[in-house]
Amino acid sequence: MADAVAYKILLGPEIAALEADGRFAGAPVDLADGYIHMSTAAQLDETVAKHFAGQDDLHIVAVDLSVLGEALAWEASRGGALFPHLYGALTLDAVIAYGPLEREDDGSIRLPVAG
Repeated sequence: MADAVAYKILLGPEIAALEADGRFAGAPVDLADGYIHMSTAAQLDETVAKHFAGQDDLHIVAVDLSVLGEALAWEASRGGALFPHLYGALTLDAVIAYGPLEREDDGSIRLPVAG
């Protein structure tokens, strides 16, 4: 896949745990499925609408896929599209930026920027 960065949506307590522990083992759905669900930038808006509608205190984490090695798999999911799945914990060394989920004036999701 050409995407070098994927995104993970975390709830407030989950981002706090990532910051405190330096790792995130997964949300309940991730733990149940055996991998951490992530999305490309193009898939992100639909992921938020489908899985996080009406929720507050959402955070977006940008993940450098090149750091993940063999723990990363691209697998068919929603509508047969390939999604990045992380088989293992998400660690801070793979995180390039994160912040609260915010939207641009046009309603699109503002991606976090490092630095």
